[in-house]
Amino acid sequence: MNDDAANRSPDAQSAWAMFAGLRVVSFYTLLSRILGLVRDIGMATLFGNGPVFDAFTLAFKVPNLARRLFGEGALTAAFLPTFVRELHESGKTSAFQLATAMFATVAVVLVSLVLVGETALGIVTRFGQLSESNRLLAGLTAVMLPYLLFVCLNAQLSAVLHAQGHFSRPAFLPVLLNCVWIAAIVFVAPRYASPSAQAYAIAASILVGGVVQMISLAGPLKKVGFRWQADWARQKSKVADVSRAMLPIVVGLSVAQLNTLCDSLMAWGFSDAGAFFSDSLATAGLPELNSGTVSALYLGQRMYQFPLGVFAIALGTVLFPQLARHVEQGRLDRMRSDLALGLRLVMIVGLPASAGLILLADPLSTALFQYKAFDADDARQTAAMITAYGAGVWAFSSLLILHRAFYAIGDRLTPVRIGTIAIVLNLTLNVALIWVLGGFGLALATSLTAIVQTAVTVWLLQYKTGSLNWRELGSTAARSLIATAAMSIVCAVAIRLMPTGDALLIRLLRIGGPFASSVATYFVAAYLLKLDDLWTLFRRKPADHHGSHTNAEDDQP
Repeated sequence: MNDDAANRSPDAQSAWAMFAGLRVVSFYTLLSRILGLVRDIGMATLFGNGPVFDAFTLAFKVPNLARRLFGEGALTAAFLPTFVRELHESGKTSAFQLATAMFATVAVVLVSLVLVGETALGIVTRFGQLSESNRLLAGLTAVMLPYLLFVCLNAQLSAVLHAQGHFSRPAFLPVLLNCVWIAAIVFVAPRYASPSAQAYAIAASILVGGVVQMISLAGPLKKVGFRWQADWARQKSKVADVSRAMLPIVVGLSVAQLNTLCDSLMAWGFSDAGAFFSDSLATAGLPELNSGTVSALYLGQRMYQFPLGVFAIALGTVLFPQLARHVEQGRLDRMRSDLALGLRLVMIVGLPASAGLILLADPLSTALFQYKAFDADDARQTAAMITAYGAGVWAFSSLLILHRAFYAIGDRLTPVRIGTIAIVLNLTLNVALIWVLGGFGLALATSLTAIVQTAVTVWLLQYKTGSLNWRELGSTAARSLIATAAMSIVCAVAIRLMPTGDALLIRLLRIGGPFASSVATYFVAAYLLKLDDLWTLFRRKPADHHGSHTNAEDDQP
């Protein structure tokens, strides 16, 4: 580290390290999201918005939910602070013993769960009286279920790298999966005649992607000196501590995922494809949703997860180790400072992201998905879901940061209590809104629940960490809202001025024109309103100091 870096204040060094890591993770996440859009366009073009795509998206939610809860979610949240503490107090050898013990334990548990799940699915498929759509759902779930083994183990190995300031390769893992998935759509699926066979082929490719991801982590782990420890059994007590800590974290982190899963399950059950209640829907006066609602919900979720992944998840990834280190060092003042910075950034990025998705929902759905089997009605249905989920982007982003603050200070129960209330609220809103708004009501209920959950969470967090700087947070929120309002007006006008038509160039222009004018307007407004944190995101070096040498900087693409 050079002299300038040494003279820099601890808060400045902490913030700079966070921004350096954030740029790394955001870059690869952006690349992954772009490839994910290409993947989703390929899936929509191949299958349309119908029963096969519905079954595939619902089946993929099982390993994907496990990834978010047990992999990147509860396992990382419970393991990383313990690993950081072990690294700080006892050194690398002891920390690597803990990582080895945790890996072995998780592998045994997950293999057991996969075997139980496969057995259950086999029994249901063999002896159950299933419709063709439900049989396809069970079969695709069985094929993709083993992916949860790879994705959870990969997440734990990634946490080892995160704790030591290395973020690039873990952030690159989704890129690898999307590349394998796209290759299957382009080169493998066309070899099969029936849509069901094509879906099975693509499902199998996801397992290949999981293996590729795990192999790719070997090099970076070797670089940080990681070695598998044969005497890992010494750390059994700490593994037990991590395991006990996971249960409340699972519940706390599961709320948004369970709410979106609930949306999809209700959409499937009340549709003519799922047919859970098809014989009695009409006679009981229950709402009946069109086939394709599950797919529309999935695509809507994918679109709101784009800014969520590129920014909020990336921010949470690099912020969490810092919060844990501050708590371990007894520096709650620095912990509050970094937390407040994270929340300010969420406002600056999340509010315009929400407004942009709402305003651009129609042109986005048309330009990205309306091809071949995916018709105009499908595009309109998907646009409605983008609008509903987009309204909650800033709230979903805030929750990612707030939950990690709770876990960093060792409070795992408060998010559980809040989350339980949120699940009940979401189910209540689902039941109420589906009658009048159909599938759109399911998505809207999830966003409204996240907004209420955010308000309650930030209020209760202060009892644990001390009061945040609300004057600064309020000022940032107000200026962000003003800039977002200006951006929204320009965006709405730009959409009206764009030409109409089905040509690809016109479709892209209807996105690109309003998007470019909106971004330009927001940046000008941010400059005039002195939203300084926005510019810090783009600086490769601190404004008033020369750069320092950091692991995150080494990782930069």
